[in-house]
Amino acid sequence: MQTIMNDSPVASFEKTGWNQYWEEQFQKFNGPYLPGRVCTVHKTRYEVIIEGAVISVPVSGAMKSQKLFPVVGDFVVILHQPETATEMIVAILPRKTVLSRGGAGDSAGEQFLAANIDTVFIVTEPGHDLSIPRIERYLLLAHQAGCLPVVILNKSDTCDEISGHLEQVRAEIKGIPIIALSAQDKTGLDQLHPYLTSGSTVVFLGSSGVGKSTLVNALSGLTLQKTGDIREDDGKGRHTTTSRHLYSLPQGYSLIDTPGLREIRVWTAEESIAETFEDIHDLSTRCRFSDCTHDAEPGCAVRQAVEEGALSADRLLRYRKILKEVAFEREKSEIGLKRLEKKRFKEISKTVKAIYDSGTKKPKW
Repeated sequence: MQTIMNDSPVASFEKTGWNQYWEEQFQKFNGPYLPGRVCTVHKTRYEVIIEGAVISVPVSGAMKSQKLFPVVGDFVVILHQPETATEMIVAILPRKTVLSRGGAGDSAGEQFLAANIDTVFIVTEPGHDLSIPRIERYLLLAHQAGCLPVVILNKSDTCDEISGHLEQVRAEIKGIPIIALSAQDKTGLDQLHPYLTSGSTVVFLGSSGVGKSTLVNALSGLTLQKTGDIREDDGKGRHTTTSRHLYSLPQGYSLIDTPGLREIRVWTAEESIAETFEDIHDLSTRCRFSDCTHDAEPGCAVRQAVEEGALSADRLLRYRKILKEVAFEREKSEIGLKRLEKKRFKEISKTVKAIYDSGTKKPKW
């Protein structure tokens, strides 16, 4: 067994979130198998927490052929045969939740970020990074995953008008906990304690330099992640986290730090749009037409709310933009599937032609 030696704490395996549910999922694996939880993903190997250690293992050839690859937070099954020096991941236990986004760049499809998460801490700061549209996109990811989102305004110590920024965010983001604190000064951290329960897993999302790593260190009471200095030109912290990593802490909860996301594409988030824009969704039920686009139709309750000042015009514009983006991502995904089916059909046709040309009797369809 290859043990990874580092400065991270290795808690008992039960404190990674392992419970009766996971035990029942693991029961069908009889033999030389160990349960583990993925804490870091490398190119070809995975660091996995097991009881009392962190080990580095690859995935099995069968999983590779099926394109089954674990992500940080996954509970996995490890084939452990010391007598033959065999150690590899052979299965992923069914995920409870999975955080994902649309593929970055020109790629279509879904990119998994982390699994089996309970709470998403959306971290921003009251300076250059504060962006309501970005927060809304993170909320879409959290709702789509089935996780509880919490918005954190970090670096409250750097801002004299933090109450004004809190009011600004609360005016646009309804029904979501919004907390101001300073990870650097370790003030306001007690507001997060209700979300850090025994067996829970929290993931941190946010731009580079907003203090996610500093917050991880402050909550753990350890120096788990390197942190950067503040740049003088824009007041932002320097990017320090380069990969997602899960820390299982002796306190009984797990934290997943993540690098800043350059793109927040919302994949096919139709189901979470109504939850993220609940105010607009509720208003739309009072529109005259059930398929109202809230543009020029008569009897539109959403536009009426904007005219009366009950709804921000900017929020409605962001809502429309998200709907368009989701429709685009869905269409792009469908085109990708059609291309894949076309490629498969071509491969089948080549195989049939090769058999026919070799003199084999033409198959009957």
